[in-house]
Amino acid sequence: MKVGSNLLHNPPPAISAVRQLPTFIRPSSFCTARSFPTSGHLHRLRSRSNPNFKILGANGRAGMECSTDTLPGMEDSDLPVELCQTYTLPPALTLEDAANQIKQEIEKLKLKPPHSSSGVLRFQVPVPASVKALDWLRCQPQSLEAFPQFYLSGNQCEKTPYESVSLEEKHGVSGIGSVLHFTGSSYTLKGRDSIKRYLSASSPLIRAYGFIGINYSSESSSMKHETDSFYFFIPQIELEEFETNSLLAATLVWDDSFRTFKKAVHSFELSFHQAIYHVWPTREYCHDKWISYVQEKSDLEVQTAQMVCLNAHSSGKDIGASHLQLEGSPISFPFYFRLSATTAFTNNKPQLDGSGSPGLSYLLHKCANINAVWAALIIEECTRLGLTYFCIAPGSRSSPLAVAASTHPLTTCISCYDERSLAFHAVGYARGSQRPAVVITSSGTAVSNLLPAVVEASQDFVPLLLLTADRPPEMLDTGANQTINQVNHFGSFVRYFFSLPPPSDNIPARMVLTTVDSAVYRATQTPSGPAHINCSFREPLEDSPREWTSSCLKGLDLWMSKIEPFTKYTRLEHFYASNDVHEQVAEALEMIQHANRGLLVLGAIHTDDEIWAAVLLARHLFWPVVADILSGLRLRKVLNLFPEIEKNFLFVDHLDHAMLSESVRSWTKPDVIVQLGSRITSKRITQILERCSPCSYIMVDKHPYRHDPSHILTHRLQSTISEFAAYLLKVNFPRNNSRWHTFLQALDMMVAREISFQIHSDGSLTEPHVAQVISEALSCDAALFIGNSMAIRDADMYGRGWVNSTTDISSTMSNWGLPFCGIRVAGNRGASGIDGLLSTAVGFAVGSNKRVLCVIGDVSFLHDTNGLAILRQRMRRKPMTIVVTNNHGGAIFSLLPIAERTDSSILQKYFYTSHDVSIGKLCEAHSVKHLHVRTKEELQHALWTSQHSQTDYIIEVESSIEKNATFHSLLTKSARQAADHALSTLSALSISDHVSSGSFLCKIHRMEFSSYRIQLCAPLTSTPRNSGCDSFYRDGFILTLSLEDGSVGFGEIAPIEIHKEDLVDVEEQLRFLIHTIKGAEISYQLPLLKGSFTSWIWRSLGIQPSSIFPSVRCGLEMAILNALAARQGTSLLGVILGSASSSLVTQSIEEDEMIKRSSRVQICALVDSSGTPEEVAHVVAQLVDEGFTTIKLKVARRANPVEDAAVVHEIRQKVGHLIKLRVDANRNWTFEEAVLFGSRVKCYDLQYIEEPVHSEDDIIKFCEETGLPVALDETIDHIQGDPLNKLMAFVHPGIVAVVIKPSVVGGFENAAVIAKWAQQHEKMAVISAAYESSLSLASYVQFACYLEQQNMEICKMKNKELRPTIAHGLGTYRWLKEDVTTEPLKIGVHPHGDTVEAFAKDAALFLQNFQINHDIVQKSYSKEQVWTYQWTVDCEDFSCSLQVRDVGRNSITDKTVIFLHGFLGTGEDWVPIMKSLSANTRCISIDLPGHGKSHIQRHADIEAKQELISIELVADMLSKLIHDINPGKVVLVGYSLGARIALYMALRCNEKIDGAVIISGSPGLKDEAQRNMRAAQDDSRAHHLITHGLLCFLDTWYRGELWNSLLQHPHFERIVGSRIQHDDVLSLAKSLSGLSPGRQPSLWDDLKKFKKPFLFIFGENDRKFKEIAQQMCSEICLESETEGNQDERTYEMIQIPDCGHAVHLENPLPMINAIRKFLYKLA
Repeated sequence: MKVGSNLLHNPPPAISAVRQLPTFIRPSSFCTARSFPTSGHLHRLRSRSNPNFKILGANGRAGMECSTDTLPGMEDSDLPVELCQTYTLPPALTLEDAANQIKQEIEKLKLKPPHSSSGVLRFQVPVPASVKALDWLRCQPQSLEAFPQFYLSGNQCEKTPYESVSLEEKHGVSGIGSVLHFTGSSYTLKGRDSIKRYLSASSPLIRAYGFIGINYSSESSSMKHETDSFYFFIPQIELEEFETNSLLAATLVWDDSFRTFKKAVHSFELSFHQAIYHVWPTREYCHDKWISYVQEKSDLEVQTAQMVCLNAHSSGKDIGASHLQLEGSPISFPFYFRLSATTAFTNNKPQLDGSGSPGLSYLLHKCANINAVWAALIIEECTRLGLTYFCIAPGSRSSPLAVAASTHPLTTCISCYDERSLAFHAVGYARGSQRPAVVITSSGTAVSNLLPAVVEASQDFVPLLLLTADRPPEMLDTGANQTINQVNHFGSFVRYFFSLPPPSDNIPARMVLTTVDSAVYRATQTPSGPAHINCSFREPLEDSPREWTSSCLKGLDLWMSKIEPFTKYTRLEHFYASNDVHEQVAEALEMIQHANRGLLVLGAIHTDDEIWAAVLLARHLFWPVVADILSGLRLRKVLNLFPEIEKNFLFVDHLDHAMLSESVRSWTKPDVIVQLGSRITSKRITQILERCSPCSYIMVDKHPYRHDPSHILTHRLQSTISEFAAYLLKVNFPRNNSRWHTFLQALDMMVAREISFQIHSDGSLTEPHVAQVISEALSCDAALFIGNSMAIRDADMYGRGWVNSTTDISSTMSNWGLPFCGIRVAGNRGASGIDGLLSTAVGFAVGSNKRVLCVIGDVSFLHDTNGLAILRQRMRRKPMTIVVTNNHGGAIFSLLPIAERTDSSILQKYFYTSHDVSIGKLCEAHSVKHLHVRTKEELQHALWTSQHSQTDYIIEVESSIEKNATFHSLLTKSARQAADHALSTLSALSISDHVSSGSFLCKIHRMEFSSYRIQLCAPLTSTPRNSGCDSFYRDGFILTLSLEDGSVGFGEIAPIEIHKEDLVDVEEQLRFLIHTIKGAEISYQLPLLKGSFTSWIWRSLGIQPSSIFPSVRCGLEMAILNALAARQGTSLLGVILGSASSSLVTQSIEEDEMIKRSSRVQICALVDSSGTPEEVAHVVAQLVDEGFTTIKLKVARRANPVEDAAVVHEIRQKVGHLIKLRVDANRNWTFEEAVLFGSRVKCYDLQYIEEPVHSEDDIIKFCEETGLPVALDETIDHIQGDPLNKLMAFVHPGIVAVVIKPSVVGGFENAAVIAKWAQQHEKMAVISAAYESSLSLASYVQFACYLEQQNMEICKMKNKELRPTIAHGLGTYRWLKEDVTTEPLKIGVHPHGDTVEAFAKDAALFLQNFQINHDIVQKSYSKEQVWTYQWTVDCEDFSCSLQVRDVGRNSITDKTVIFLHGFLGTGEDWVPIMKSLSANTRCISIDLPGHGKSHIQRHADIEAKQELISIELVADMLSKLIHDINPGKVVLVGYSLGARIALYMALRCNEKIDGAVIISGSPGLKDEAQRNMRAAQDDSRAHHLITHGLLCFLDTWYRGELWNSLLQHPHFERIVGSRIQHDDVLSLAKSLSGLSPGRQPSLWDDLKKFKKPFLFIFGENDRKFKEIAQQMCSEICLESETEGNQDERTYEMIQIPDCGHAVHLENPLPMINAIRKFLYKLA
């Protein structure tokens, strides 16, 4: 049967009602395993024959087996298709927790099982990245009866004959059990189809693993070679590794024809209960039992078999190109398979002698002397304890150890001539791997050279094992060469010391083994650290034969027959899952529960497990988090842009700099502090925490030592972070969004943006810039090693907290409840020395098996140049990038108090230790690639080059101590000012202590607009002269925005010729905004500017900020700020300055005068240059007499620049040099013309020439050629995106001013950024009006006062003299003959002054009392009526009641547009868009059949037919509807499904169609096989929808790759929530099946015949439909060329930026504009 036939005619009872969600949640959580619809039958597509399944295994453990040899011949869609329902459970703290979650869901499932006769269910739980697939499988016992068992590595094998898989293997997958076996004698179409049924595109992680070339019988457990035979299986339980985490998954498959759901669950439980018994492997004693067994039993030559892994995207194609093939070489990727108790095989088989190690017993007895025996025993025991990495220093006395280590098959050895570097390398390895490295040295000072590394390891709890060779006791204290007292050589810095006697066969060898076991145990147990075994050796040190008796090996037979250590240490602890709660923990818990101002501090965290635990705890507590750079959570990669990050996490990354503000320090008083990890890099943070005392301060760390330098801890819990988090995660905590959260979030955001502004606005390459960009160069699976001194401090202070991830799997991981991942960071902070850092970094790269980026200073680099010798040895690690900041000395001292009180010569010699060593030459000497960078661009390129290379790079960043000190000082001062301003602004707002509404002040009640026309005195200077008009007018809109408390704010939007938008463009966006903005919440951060409006527009309105026209955004910001001013009873200036007005609190009469000066704005008069020079000069003289001190003259409007120069000459002759004179060329001159003008006016003291040349590339050239000052205007008007990147090209001192029109640059927020950049670079920031009314002028006056305050703060911060007051370009008020209000703004000469000015106080009163002059209003708009009605269409066999929404039906227009939505949508999706276009267009949207409130009713006397819904039928319905409700022709606008219908109607039912807009649409599939496959898939989806219900279907549907872009939309939840508004789920399933692209006719040939206009629209990120649109246009174009009509182009193609498939939802404004212009062309 098919979807669309009996199943859909007779739905199960469960789907008759749609479940509603009270609050919508994210994908993967729409539905849980707690409830399944009680409906469904197995749906089969043309199932003439069933697959031949049989159940194997008497005990019920085996899965179903499908023998494809017994299947009859079938076509591609003969077999049923199963869609997997995947349930992603919350991230688990441990693998055991994850297993328990799955077990609980299975128990719930058993209580309420699904009633469908077949299905596939998958449960998956994210777990920490440290949970490794191989570790888990290794710890499974040989008695495990669930088969098959397998491990598949993603890394290539080492091609050594004895190599085994290392614990560091990444991106592996292991599995236990099987839900399905597939076997056959040839991998034919039948075989593929049988597998395809269960490999669902909705769950691409479900895979089938197996082999081609193997005939395996599970009944007899026999296996033999057959060339074309195959064996595949789908695992029951899988553990798979990814970049940021691992994933535990369990899969259930049932089919009542072969195995019931109950039996499937029983089989699963048998496997699962055994496997979860071993879910907590102990890494120390994870001894490859499983692997050894597989290797021992493996007798199959797998070179002839082909290992493959299939998923939904690969199973449909030919083998060899379709699957994830592990490249032909059988040893390129390790795999291990155990198919039964007696059958196993691997492609990574060592040569074994039956014992635990290759030939161990034989090798021991073959040792030449007793020294070799003891050395072999020591090395072997180390490997059994998991210590396989050996760092060997050259030396004679250590020869036995070095030879034994280097010849052992399981070790990796590295050597270096410098013991100090080698020891630090071992420290790095142990940091990265969390397992000790073994250091082998000779005797004497070689041992002493280990001390610095031993101290570092001891102080920071890094495990090491030191094997130091020594002379025998009889040689001590005799003056023997290279002999010192090595007993207790490292004193208290080691956790264990033992001095072995010289080897002797009189001493049982067991003593050697127990010594090693004890040392390693002490080194690895809390508190971990170095352990030292001193090994005395007598000669011979080489392998010269010396007789020894094997009796010393007595008692080692059992040890030699196994692979375990001699002594296994086990520590019994009180497990954290116990219900017994220690009194101290209970007391700490109570404090945490009652905290009002909690603060979570993350110190150094060293393991992935604990980073993971810290993330889960931070989300659970929802406290502000201060993360140290070494916590692994200071630098975070965003996996998606969901609001879940803000809802669940509050990272305060810049508290260090925020606390530079005294007011912030006084305000910040946490009542409970919880610190995880003990070391904090920032001294200022430590001081802040000290100031908070007395308060409850809880520190959690696993070691017992006192790490409390300020002596402020009140509770010290010795526990791992994972144990502590596990306890707290079981307790519920209140999640109050209080002022504490609100203020800290805003403070951090403002300081972060200020730091970013300062770094990016400085054109030079600074060390803080290096700290910011390194996080961008790191991928999720990379790591950072950070050096001491300035390197770690800069990273801690200036590193970017949030950086978008570019990983391909980021969207998948986000569906797992993982909104971000941390970046693991390591550093030597035990003793914080600068020695051995390079060597440590290389060791860390080896141990962590990550791509490591290392950042260190030049002195640190020079201190460890021998580390280059280790770097050159590329053994078992990924390429490294080492960034060396070379400021030619110790820059940190320049930032310390000593720099202010010490002679510079002393500083240079004894503190900075200045040098001129060539780092490049050192790299060349060691054959290491070196890049020397001096600019930001060079650094970016160098980082890209190194990260995309497979070799090591050292990037030397040129810096300067003096410049570095100056820039750090600027950053601290600017951060202090930003924090002051943020706190004062927030304090002025009415924010309650407990903010119930999140981060919002109030809601917008409504917005409306009025269009106006006012008369002008003269034409605009931008209007061409000689227009012949006697009357001049200005048109625009007044916005009225009302808040829910009744406060009202006004804004103005009045584009002119200089704007890229016109009045029609503006009106369409205003109509959209009026609909969208109603009920929107006003963020408390908006008055702070600095990106707050940009963030709010996106997050609250769901609109791409860049899509709003600049004038519209300016008017919107104006209205909101004025509304907030009315709400607070203050002015616009007061809102954006805050309660304290500025950080320049009056401290002196001089500063008081400065503040008074900033409350008035001088006005620059504007003069058109038409007329003779004398006439223009006369006008200027009159303006001077009126009180203007600055005049701007429009030039470049005459035939010759010499004539403009004559006008300037005449003006200076007339008024002298007492006034400031500006000229504006508006880019109208060529470079040569501008230079000619400049040569004539050099002596006339122009303040600046505005935009003198046509090409902005010639601006700097003009400055240098003429020496004249230049101002930017149009140049900044055309900036797209971040203005700082563009502005950095104009730091030239010849650029003296930036003219800023807020309505052109996009509002006050953008204008403020541009102005601040100008002020930072000592350029004038001039605010200019664009001939707006007094409403805008008053707002600009307030804004100009704000900028003056800002400029004063910058001058004070930089110790610069304050420049004279700037006259702003607001002289356009003189053009206003009428105004939008009856009382215009007062601008003129102050009663006690002589200069034309505007005052902030007058502007504030004007805005407070503003009322619209209704005489100038042309029309007003507040909302658009939406007419909603049902329209019944009668067809031959049935009738359809369609829901219709009608907008603009009363408008005087003959244009009608019909909007058709996509699958799961409704006509409501189009309402905001229809309102935007309804000014002169009637817009109608329709709920398509099966959607929303549309219903299909079959006539009672008609018998049921197989097919019910088709694209032909829907087109016929719509054609009849259009004929009934509209007399003329219509334009169709369709999206996705609606686009396919629109395209069909335009091509085949085109009598009433005037044109069509196709949004993300397709003309269907060309290939019949593809159509059949797609029809089968959509039938299966329809069945899934019926069986599992709409909510679960939505979960599956929106996991598709097509929706990756929509998933990033801040309103995604709201959008998907609207998808449950369908009255009839059965009809929805019918439409999915019947309207499938697989069933619609292909329209590709029809495209060639159609002559009416098409507009094809697609999203920038929708590659699939972009290609389809291009192909459709090519078809149309090709046909036009064939017919010779290439000039009659009937199509357009438009790409909408910043969006994917759902263009109309993701970025609607550009789409609306494109549609309106298309309609205009049709008219």
